[in-house]
Amino acid sequence: MLELDLTADIQALRSTFADIQAVVDVDALKADIDRLSEEAGAPDLWDDVENAQKVTSRLSHRQAELKRVSEIEQRLDDLEVLVELAIEMDDEDSADEARRELAALKDVIGQLEVQTLLDGEYDPRSAVVTIRSGAGGDDATDFAEMLLRMYLRWAERHKYPVKVMDTSYAEGAGIKSATFEVDVPYAYGTLSVEAGTHRLARISPFGGADKRQTSFAAVEVIPVMEEAVEVEVPEGDIRVDVFRSSGPGGQSVNTTDSAVRITHLPTGLVVSMQNEKSQIQNRAAAMRVLQTRLLLLKREEEAAKKKELAGTITASWGDQMRSYFLYGQQLVKDLRTGYEVGNPAVVFDGDLDGLIAAGIRWRKRKDDDD
Repeated sequence: MLELDLTADIQALRSTFADIQAVVDVDALKADIDRLSEEAGAPDLWDDVENAQKVTSRLSHRQAELKRVSEIEQRLDDLEVLVELAIEMDDEDSADEARRELAALKDVIGQLEVQTLLDGEYDPRSAVVTIRSGAGGDDATDFAEMLLRMYLRWAERHKYPVKVMDTSYAEGAGIKSATFEVDVPYAYGTLSVEAGTHRLARISPFGGADKRQTSFAAVEVIPVMEEAVEVEVPEGDIRVDVFRSSGPGGQSVNTTDSAVRITHLPTGLVVSMQNEKSQIQNRAAAMRVLQTRLLLLKREEEAAKKKELAGTITASWGDQMRSYFLYGQQLVKDLRTGYEVGNPAVVFDGDLDGLIAAGIRWRKRKDDDD
């Protein structure tokens, strides 16, 4: 006789999911979708292309959010039916399928539960991520490329749409920098805990035999903000350089000067874009990122001034937030949360959910304490 008692586990998942639904506010979400659908159906919508893109993007994000919640609810219902059928038919294969689906739902609901902790002003937005190599020569540029692949594999695992916007290849191994956009709801809130300095320690494949090398790479995460267009950037404040897109080793990959680099002279901020098809598209993408960075910089300065006036300046995270050890004890350790993974290979292959969830919970506790 088949033994399959998953009732308590399913009830616990339903209880957690009910809490998530309350936070998400499904009724308000549906009302928002109805309103945006009406706007998107207006015959004159595309008379204002910029506004049309905002409306359709917001509608797509909200629909994706509702679909995710609805699919989980349906999967819970289907799981209960599967359990009943497995018991009724005394079918061990169906029982194994039910156990696998239970484990999968625990993972999915756990991720969604973490998302409910993302209540920051910009957390619901898409994200632009920039990776830059730091100290460490060829090992650092190789490490930067490893991190780029890690995040792209993470997005691929979740079926998140990603667009690589710019890649600056090193003369030797790896990349000097790369910028990509993850266009899903809460991408910024999720990935923002990845911002900071990452450290790699390993036996260098580029140096002498058995020589341990420590290298660094920086990860920057900014939200894609609609209000960034409100930031006025006078033409006299920027320098625009155009050049040919490059591939590995500095090799040119096209025959036209379509890549764009914009330097904001007052702040020194530099944004490069080369992966769009035309110079106009690359310039528009670069300006959007520059405007976002300027807006964030302004708000950070305002927030810092308020803290200074209030006398509540606190220490920052510090330069190094995570270490990757690829020699001796194989380990990835987050220095803020203490979360560890004993298999760096799976982390570099995109299995980041545990590290990210621990970072989000750590940040939430820190914010609550403050």
